[in-house]
Amino acid sequence: MPSADRRLQPRREPRQVRAELTRERILAAAAHIFSEYGYAAGTTNRIAERARISIGSLYQYFPNKDAILAALLVRHIDRGTWTRADELDLSPGTLAATVRALVRDAIDNHSEDPQLLRIMIEEAPLSQELLDTIDRHGKQRVAQIRDLLALHPDVRVTDLDTAAELIVFTVEINTHKLMADPRPIPVERFERELANMVTRYLRGDRHAE
Repeated sequence: MPSADRRLQPRREPRQVRAELTRERILAAAAHIFSEYGYAAGTTNRIAERARISIGSLYQYFPNKDAILAALLVRHIDRGTWTRADELDLSPGTLAATVRALVRDAIDNHSEDPQLLRIMIEEAPLSQELLDTIDRHGKQRVAQIRDLLALHPDVRVTDLDTAAELIVFTVEINTHKLMADPRPIPVERFERELANMVTRYLRGDRHAE
Protein backbone atom coordinates (compact mmCIF):
# COMPACT_ATOMS: atom_id res chain seq x y z
CA MET A 1 0.00 0.00 0.00
CA PRO A 2 1.49 3.39 -0.94
CA SER A 3 2.66 5.58 1.93
CA ALA A 4 0.19 8.30 0.91
CA ASP A 5 -2.65 5.84 1.40
CA ARG A 6 -1.29 4.72 4.78
CA ARG A 7 -1.41 8.35 5.83
CA LEU A 8 -5.19 8.23 5.36
CA GLN A 9 -5.75 4.96 7.17
CA PRO A 10 -7.61 5.20 10.51
CA ARG A 11 -5.26 4.24 13.32
CA ARG A 12 -7.85 2.40 15.34
CA GLU A 13 -10.80 0.39 14.12
CA PRO A 14 -13.55 0.41 16.78
CA ARG A 15 -14.30 -3.05 18.16
CA GLN A 16 -16.43 -1.99 21.12
CA VAL A 17 -19.52 0.16 21.37
CA ARG A 18 -17.70 2.84 23.35
CA ALA A 19 -14.94 3.09 20.75
CA GLU A 20 -17.47 3.27 17.92
CA LEU A 21 -19.32 6.07 19.71
CA THR A 22 -16.06 7.98 20.14
CA ARG A 23 -15.26 7.59 16.45
CA GLU A 24 -18.73 8.81 15.49
CA ARG A 25 -18.35 11.76 17.87
CA ILE A 26 -15.10 12.71 16.15
CA LEU A 27 -16.74 12.52 12.72
CA ALA A 28 -19.75 14.56 13.86
CA ALA A 29 -17.45 17.18 15.39
CA ALA A 30 -15.34 17.30 12.23
CA ALA A 31 -18.41 17.80 10.04
CA HIS A 32 -19.42 20.76 12.20
CA ILE A 33 -15.92 22.27 12.30
CA PHE A 34 -15.30 21.93 8.56
CA SER A 35 -18.67 23.52 7.80
CA GLU A 36 -18.11 26.39 10.24
CA TYR A 37 -14.43 27.19 9.67
CA GLY A 38 -13.67 25.67 6.27
CA TYR A 39 -11.16 22.91 5.64
CA ALA A 40 -7.95 24.93 5.99
CA ALA A 41 -8.93 26.30 9.40
CA GLY A 42 -10.68 23.12 10.51
CA THR A 43 -7.80 21.85 12.61
CA THR A 44 -7.63 18.63 14.58
CA ASN A 45 -7.38 20.71 17.76
CA ARG A 46 -10.72 22.32 17.00
CA ILE A 47 -12.23 18.95 16.14
CA ALA A 48 -10.99 17.43 19.40
CA GLU A 49 -12.31 20.39 21.39
CA ARG A 50 -15.71 20.11 19.70
CA ALA A 51 -15.79 16.34 20.33
CA ARG A 52 -14.77 16.96 23.96
CA ILE A 53 -11.84 14.60 23.83
CA SER A 54 -8.09 15.16 24.08
CA ILE A 55 -6.06 15.63 20.93
CA GLY A 56 -4.19 12.47 21.89
CA SER A 57 -7.44 10.51 21.95
CA LEU A 58 -8.35 11.85 18.50
CA TYR A 59 -4.99 10.70 17.13
CA GLN A 60 -5.68 7.20 18.44
CA TYR A 61 -8.45 7.02 15.82
CA PHE A 62 -7.22 9.23 12.96
CA PRO A 63 -3.66 10.30 12.08
CA ASN A 64 -4.71 13.67 10.60
CA LYS A 65 -7.67 15.66 9.33
CA ASP A 66 -7.27 14.28 5.81
CA ALA A 67 -8.09 10.83 7.16
CA ILE A 68 -11.10 12.27 8.99
CA LEU A 69 -12.42 13.94 5.84
CA ALA A 70 -11.92 10.75 3.83
CA ALA A 71 -13.91 8.85 6.48
CA LEU A 72 -16.67 11.45 6.32
CA LEU A 73 -16.95 11.00 2.56
CA VAL A 74 -17.00 7.21 2.89
CA ARG A 75 -19.85 7.55 5.39
CA HIS A 76 -21.70 9.97 3.11
CA ILE A 77 -21.47 7.56 0.16
CA ASP A 78 -22.50 4.53 2.22
CA ARG A 79 -25.60 6.36 3.45
CA GLY A 80 -26.69 7.21 -0.10
CA THR A 81 -28.76 4.12 -0.84
CA TRP A 82 -32.25 4.26 -2.34
CA THR A 83 -34.04 2.45 0.46
CA ARG A 84 -37.60 3.07 -0.78
CA ALA A 85 -37.18 1.91 -4.38
CA ASP A 86 -39.18 -1.26 -3.66
CA GLU A 87 -42.22 0.85 -2.74
CA LEU A 88 -42.58 2.46 -6.18
CA ASP A 89 -45.65 1.97 -8.36
CA LEU A 90 -44.39 0.41 -11.61
CA SER A 91 -47.72 0.26 -13.43
CA PRO A 92 -48.06 1.71 -16.96
CA GLY A 93 -48.01 5.49 -17.08
CA THR A 94 -45.92 5.96 -13.92
CA LEU A 95 -42.46 6.34 -15.45
CA ALA A 96 -42.30 10.11 -14.90
CA ALA A 97 -43.19 9.68 -11.23
CA THR A 98 -40.61 6.89 -10.88
CA VAL A 99 -37.83 9.01 -12.33
CA ARG A 100 -38.91 12.00 -10.22
CA ALA A 101 -38.62 9.81 -7.13
CA LEU A 102 -35.09 8.80 -8.18
CA VAL A 103 -34.02 12.41 -8.62
CA ARG A 104 -35.69 13.48 -5.37
CA ASP A 105 -33.90 10.69 -3.49
CA ALA A 106 -30.54 11.86 -4.83
CA ILE A 107 -31.31 15.44 -3.78
CA ASP A 108 -32.36 14.36 -0.30
CA ASN A 109 -29.13 12.38 0.11
CA HIS A 110 -27.07 15.50 -0.59
CA SER A 111 -29.09 18.30 0.98
CA GLU A 112 -28.18 18.00 4.66
CA ASP A 113 -25.02 20.15 4.63
CA PRO A 114 -24.11 21.76 1.27
CA GLN A 115 -20.99 23.42 2.71
CA LEU A 116 -19.62 20.10 3.98
CA LEU A 117 -20.53 18.43 0.67
CA ARG A 118 -18.56 21.07 -1.22
CA ILE A 119 -15.53 20.54 1.05
CA MET A 120 -15.71 16.77 0.66
CA ILE A 121 -15.88 17.03 -3.13
CA GLU A 122 -13.05 19.56 -3.39
CA GLU A 123 -10.71 18.48 -0.59
CA ALA A 124 -11.13 14.80 0.25
CA PRO A 125 -8.02 12.76 -0.63
CA LEU A 126 -8.48 9.47 -2.47
CA SER A 127 -7.80 6.72 0.02
CA GLN A 128 -8.12 3.09 -1.06
CA GLU A 129 -11.14 2.73 1.22
CA LEU A 130 -12.79 5.69 -0.51
CA LEU A 131 -12.07 4.30 -3.98
CA ASP A 132 -13.44 0.91 -2.95
CA THR A 133 -16.55 2.54 -1.49
CA ILE A 134 -17.20 4.59 -4.63
CA ASP A 135 -16.82 1.46 -6.78
CA ARG A 136 -19.07 -0.65 -4.54
CA HIS A 137 -21.76 1.99 -4.24
CA GLY A 138 -21.70 2.69 -7.98
CA LYS A 139 -22.17 -0.96 -8.85
CA GLN A 140 -25.00 -1.33 -6.34
CA ARG A 141 -26.77 1.78 -7.58
CA VAL A 142 -26.43 0.83 -11.24
CA ALA A 143 -27.71 -2.70 -10.56
CA GLN A 144 -30.67 -1.28 -8.63
CA ILE A 145 -31.61 1.12 -11.42
CA ARG A 146 -31.15 -1.55 -14.09
CA ASP A 147 -33.52 -3.90 -12.26
CA LEU A 148 -36.03 -1.09 -11.96
CA LEU A 149 -35.84 -0.30 -15.68
CA ALA A 150 -36.32 -3.95 -16.56
CA LEU A 151 -39.54 -4.05 -14.56
CA HIS A 152 -41.12 -0.81 -15.79
CA PRO A 153 -43.45 -1.24 -18.82
CA ASP A 154 -42.92 2.35 -20.05
CA VAL A 155 -39.16 1.96 -20.61
CA ARG A 156 -38.31 1.75 -24.31
CA VAL A 157 -34.49 1.74 -24.29
CA THR A 158 -33.05 -1.64 -25.19
CA ASP A 159 -29.58 -1.46 -23.67
CA LEU A 160 -30.53 -1.42 -20.00
CA ASP A 161 -26.97 -1.80 -18.71
CA THR A 162 -25.78 1.33 -20.52
CA ALA A 163 -28.98 3.19 -19.67
CA ALA A 164 -28.55 2.46 -15.96
CA GLU A 165 -24.92 3.64 -16.06
CA LEU A 166 -25.88 6.86 -17.86
CA ILE A 167 -28.75 7.62 -15.50
CA VAL A 168 -26.76 7.05 -12.32
CA PHE A 169 -23.86 9.18 -13.56
CA THR A 170 -26.13 11.96 -14.86
CA VAL A 171 -28.25 12.19 -11.72
CA GLU A 172 -25.34 11.89 -9.27
CA ILE A 173 -22.96 14.34 -10.93
CA ASN A 174 -25.63 16.97 -11.51
CA THR A 175 -27.01 16.62 -8.00
CA HIS A 176 -23.53 17.04 -6.53
CA LYS A 177 -23.03 20.17 -8.61
CA LEU A 178 -26.41 21.58 -7.62
CA MET A 179 -26.09 21.05 -3.88
CA ALA A 180 -22.43 22.13 -3.67
CA ASP A 181 -22.92 25.28 -5.75
CA PRO A 182 -23.17 28.40 -3.57
CA ARG A 183 -25.57 29.91 -6.15
CA PRO A 184 -27.68 26.96 -7.31
CA ILE A 185 -30.76 27.05 -9.49
CA PRO A 186 -33.98 26.46 -7.53
CA VAL A 187 -34.13 22.83 -6.40
CA GLU A 188 -37.70 22.39 -7.66
CA ARG A 189 -36.73 23.51 -11.15
CA PHE A 190 -33.66 21.30 -11.17
CA GLU A 191 -35.67 18.29 -10.03
CA ARG A 192 -38.36 18.85 -12.66
CA GLU A 193 -36.03 19.43 -15.60
CA LEU A 194 -33.61 16.60 -14.80
CA ALA A 195 -36.50 14.17 -14.26
CA ASN A 196 -38.11 15.26 -17.55
CA MET A 197 -34.84 14.77 -19.43
CA VAL A 198 -34.28 11.25 -18.07
CA THR A 199 -37.94 10.30 -18.62
CA ARG A 200 -37.84 11.37 -22.27
CA TYR A 201 -34.68 9.34 -22.79
CA LEU A 202 -36.19 6.21 -21.24
CA ARG A 203 -39.41 6.53 -23.22
CA GLY A 204 -37.46 7.02 -26.43
CA ASP A 205 -39.22 10.31 -27.16
CA ARG A 206 -36.18 11.64 -29.02
CA HIS A 207 -34.39 8.52 -30.01
CA ALA A 208 -31.55 8.97 -32.46
CA GLU A 209 -29.62 6.23 -34.25
